[in-house]
Amino acid sequence: MTLNSKTEYKNAQNVIPGGVNSPVRAFKSVGGTPLFIKKGKGAYLYDIDDNKYVDFVQSWGPLIFGHCDEDIENEVIKNVKNGLSFGAPTILETKLANEIVNMYDYIDKVRFVSSGTEAVMSAIRLARGVTKKDDIIKFDGCYHGHSDSLLVKAGSGMATFGTPSSQGVPKDFTKHTILCEYNNIKNLEDSFKNNPNISCIIIEPIAGNMGLVPATEDFLNCCRMLCDKYGALLIFDEVMSGFRASLKGASGLVDIQADILVFGKVIGAGMPVGAFASSSYIMDHLSPDGNVYQAGTLSGNPISMSAGLANIKKIKEDTNIYNRLNQKSIRLITGLNESAKKYKIDFVTLSKGSMFGFFFNDKLPLNMKEVSSSNEKRFSLYHSHMLKKGFYFPCSMYEVCFMSNVISNEDIDRCIDASYDIMSIL
Repeated sequence: MTLNSKTEYKNAQNVIPGGVNSPVRAFKSVGGTPLFIKKGKGAYLYDIDDNKYVDFVQSWGPLIFGHCDEDIENEVIKNVKNGLSFGAPTILETKLANEIVNMYDYIDKVRFVSSGTEAVMSAIRLARGVTKKDDIIKFDGCYHGHSDSLLVKAGSGMATFGTPSSQGVPKDFTKHTILCEYNNIKNLEDSFKNNPNISCIIIEPIAGNMGLVPATEDFLNCCRMLCDKYGALLIFDEVMSGFRASLKGASGLVDIQADILVFGKVIGAGMPVGAFASSSYIMDHLSPDGNVYQAGTLSGNPISMSAGLANIKKIKEDTNIYNRLNQKSIRLITGLNESAKKYKIDFVTLSKGSMFGFFFNDKLPLNMKEVSSSNEKRFSLYHSHMLKKGFYFPCSMYEVCFMSNVISNEDIDRCIDASYDIMSIL
């Protein structure tokens, strides 16, 4: 039963638009009432009706060690006692920056901000400042936050300038955004041929906002080649995949170097944080050294830095962690696949490190158009039945799932058993 969640959702709707502070949480894609969470512990979430769920969302990615990890919690508590925020530099910022920089041969400096949206917005401004060009390329199905120039939908055809996909965004704000199809090389090549003013490509190398859809290596190589040929910068948005797909995120799985990397989520271990990083040459264009302005009162917040630092250090100390997470993900999606196969239901799965996803589709999608052909009604039913059986999956087929280190094989096997029961009635 979720009577308390239903009551609190009605109360929230009176004072919060839609009753939620981020739209996907409203459960519009899957129906039903959003669950109001009381606490998390280890692999589990507990709602205000005292229902317990195995959590495959993990705060949308950052909780590699699950909820209330003792080591991270202790670091946060220790630093909270020194103060919540100073608006001044702390040593913690430098320590976390060093942890990130030391992993990459081509990254020299990091600038911390308070969210992934802010990090992407700043990275694009930096790319425009370095190249002295205005246009950007983004891909349909890749989400980079809700800043105006990135809220676009396709025009009359591919390789067109995007038009606003949200009211409140003037067309002038998106006229410099060129929208292309993910994993479509010809489309991308034509865009560069037709537009000489492109400053950068912004891409999720492992897209996590149309379900889990990785870019092919050929496509990423094409992105790199075209940027080099036309004097543009390549930005990898690794807000979701950074430290999730591997220690170096998607960048650790392909032999392709982006000019700017964007991070978030995991480097805050659940605290609000984002960052962008690049070579000294590019980063020195930022104020106060250069003329590209970016600032934030809460940037480098000491509590976020302490949580992120504890998280990254713990990840690095456990050399086998990504192998274990990957094996757990494979164990789960293999079982889910078998349950669908038994009842002849179109269903496909894939994983990238500790990220995994599934579609009610007869083939793995390569772009947003193919993702949209998946059976959303079936996903909605599957989601609601999984909740009733105690398994918390993302509340949209356009989101990705995450494995945590504390989810056990027993939890996974119970989820697979539940899937057999649910597939039999879909």
